[in-house]
Amino acid sequence: MTVVFLITPQDRADAGLDFDALLTPVHSDAAALSVFDAGAARGDGVFETIGVNAGSARKPGPHLARLAASARIMDLPEPHTEQWMHAIKRVVGLMDPHRGGVIRLVITRGTPQSSPTCWITGQESPADVREREDGVSVVLLDRGWPIDIAERAPWMLAGAKTLSYAPNMAALREANRRGADDVVFTSLEGYALEGPTSSLIIRIGRRLVTPTSGDGNLPGTTQQELFDWAEHNGFSTQSRRVRADEVRQADAAWLVSSVRLVVPITAVDGHLMQRDAALSARMNDHLLTLG
Repeated sequence: MTVVFLITPQDRADAGLDFDALLTPVHSDAAALSVFDAGAARGDGVFETIGVNAGSARKPGPHLARLAASARIMDLPEPHTEQWMHAIKRVVGLMDPHRGGVIRLVITRGTPQSSPTCWITGQESPADVREREDGVSVVLLDRGWPIDIAERAPWMLAGAKTLSYAPNMAALREANRRGADDVVFTSLEGYALEGPTSSLIIRIGRRLVTPTSGDGNLPGTTQQELFDWAEHNGFSTQSRRVRADEVRQADAAWLVSSVRLVVPITAVDGHLMQRDAALSARMNDHLLTLG
């Protein structure tokens, strides 16, 4: 099942709006986007992906906050939080509550003659995600950025979740060519960053560590959920710069995201990793109970 709504965007200051009247349902096979839309022509836009389980969107608030932050970086109008939250609830209400799913929020710059184009989609996802148990092998790939890219070159939009995902998808194809499943990007200085569609977490003893989002990484919503849980379950947490060698030497490592959730890393550049199956299962169980 697929649900699609175009959203007529409103200013954040507007109040008392009929949000339903600003949602236009669209058949999933219908034409809805101009070929001149900047999102299609240039990848000029931002998006968020939210997991759905047990009939509820998982923590939509942090995703909307990150969508607004990406819009600010891109000089796009900030989304009206209440309007988008209403749209999320409408989409969830039309999805099968007994199946998992994915909600996608998109804002583009539109066409030269129009305001930004906004839409929301909901799609069912497989009940079982193989990688949660089987894990993934990764390769370290140089992103070609210095660690201070966000400060040195803000026009590179580091830290914004943009529609320009061609390099990320190219990196995944390169990983496949090298016989691996996924990627951990590295900086020019050899620091580990993030995956093309995920955040990185490593375990060193009883401490969970993630690369800091201030170095061009997206602030991970799922990573933050896990850190909140970990701090109440006997772990300390830390956000800091992580050397690539630390990933290889970690007691365990994961890629985490809103859809796949917690995926253990089984190998880095062919080097077999230690795995913590029990902790992986606990973290996934926790995330699957969140609404």
